[in-house]
Amino acid sequence: MAYTALYRNFRPTTFSEMVGQEHITRTLKNQIIANRVGHAYLFNGTRGTGKTSAAKILSRAINCLNPKDGEPCNECEICKSALEGSLTDIVEMDAASNNGVDDIRAIREEVSFLPTKAKYRVYIIDEVHMLSSGAFNALLKTLEEPPEHVKFILATTEPQKLPATILSRCQRFDFKKIPNADIIKRLKIVCSESELEYTEDALKLIAELSEGAMRDALSILERCTQDGENKIDSQKIKELIGIPEITYIYGMVKAIATKDVSQALEITTKVLDEGKDLNNFIWEIIKYARDVLVYKTSKILEAYSDNERKQIEELAKSISKEQLIEIIYSLSELERELKITTQKTIMFQANIIRMCAEKEVEVIRPKAKLEPKPQKEAIQPKVKKPEQNVSVKQTSSIPTSDNFWPEVIKELKAKGKIVLCTHLAGTKAKQLNDMIVGIYFPNEINPFGKSVLNKLENKKILADTISMKLGKVMEIKYIEPESKEKVTKEKKSAASAIQQIAKDNDIPFNIID
Repeated sequence: MAYTALYRNFRPTTFSEMVGQEHITRTLKNQIIANRVGHAYLFNGTRGTGKTSAAKILSRAINCLNPKDGEPCNECEICKSALEGSLTDIVEMDAASNNGVDDIRAIREEVSFLPTKAKYRVYIIDEVHMLSSGAFNALLKTLEEPPEHVKFILATTEPQKLPATILSRCQRFDFKKIPNADIIKRLKIVCSESELEYTEDALKLIAELSEGAMRDALSILERCTQDGENKIDSQKIKELIGIPEITYIYGMVKAIATKDVSQALEITTKVLDEGKDLNNFIWEIIKYARDVLVYKTSKILEAYSDNERKQIEELAKSISKEQLIEIIYSLSELERELKITTQKTIMFQANIIRMCAEKEVEVIRPKAKLEPKPQKEAIQPKVKKPEQNVSVKQTSSIPTSDNFWPEVIKELKAKGKIVLCTHLAGTKAKQLNDMIVGIYFPNEINPFGKSVLNKLENKKILADTISMKLGKVMEIKYIEPESKEKVTKEKKSAASAIQQIAKDNDIPFNIID
């Protein structure tokens, strides 16, 4: 007998067996009992939440010869044929691979024929958002005026990609992520029927890793049984998934919080030497930082041993909420960057170093020059440093560009970022410190230019290109000149302040513009 995957073997066959979607199954059962089944349904939700299972159950329930309380009996000729996959009146179609106009036209031609055995001909179209524009147009007419013997059940993870004309013709049901408690309850049933030994910590970890997807939870459970042993614990799961030890995760968060670069790099090296996946490592650090933040805020802490709880309690006392939030946001951004880079290790190490470093950037505005007479020294007033903004003003002449800048512009043009290059025309760039490159503009940036330059996509590709040229992760800062009127006004203001100081102290001086 052929092997069947665990998630397929334990697929729900009735609405009552479905987990975490009671708000949907209750409504569907009431419609079947009242004989008020719609002609088109849209099941929306994240992966593994039961959309396809619900569609299969609904298709059997409306055709069942002996339905009971809105459920299919799974014993009659129609139900058995449907479960075996031999009932031609229930058609399952994957729109990811059958998304053309011809595929939908074939359905339009079939719907005019009566079902062969069942009461209704049911079309289940999975990943319906993958249909082409022409296919949607072909489907629209059939959805608008379907024959009485035809029902459509559409399933998707991205309803926003469906035309409004399709959405308006369907009854929409949103499947939510399954709560961890419900996943654990279902896993216990599966383990019991499969004669698997387990620990509570193991099932909690599987539920956490599945992120609300029952199918993912069963897939993880299945991986744990592939070694031939029927015992499952949290350590076994961590080894299979590639999750680093909790000591590494605790040590990394502590190293970032205390700005201990050497400790952070040492932990990174150990994790890489053990062959752990960096994405899993980042995910675990983010989750751990979240748990510390939650504990610091509400004193709630779950799924940790007594020793681990003590470590979190100590860490919560030594780290601020702002630091924890910054760690979570920075690592979330790093996780996205790792998906598009081929140098994962370098990017990870560079970002960890950046997170451990203190950010101190100074942009100094030039002061008015003082030329004192020989008798006494002139006193220069203290000029307040400006706050760091996205666009920094400067009155001095534009410095000479560092050598990398022409190469950056050339690279941006090669990537097709012509509009961005246009707004960078005449600019110079200079490395301000180890973390920031200043881009100097010859004139004030107009509002449209600012919208282009500050667009998240453009800032990211500009920073990434500069980082690649310099061989390290860099941030960018736009620096534009002050308007002449403002500069003159500030000079006059500074001169007046100096004159007042000199007058109060009887100090002769000359101001040279």
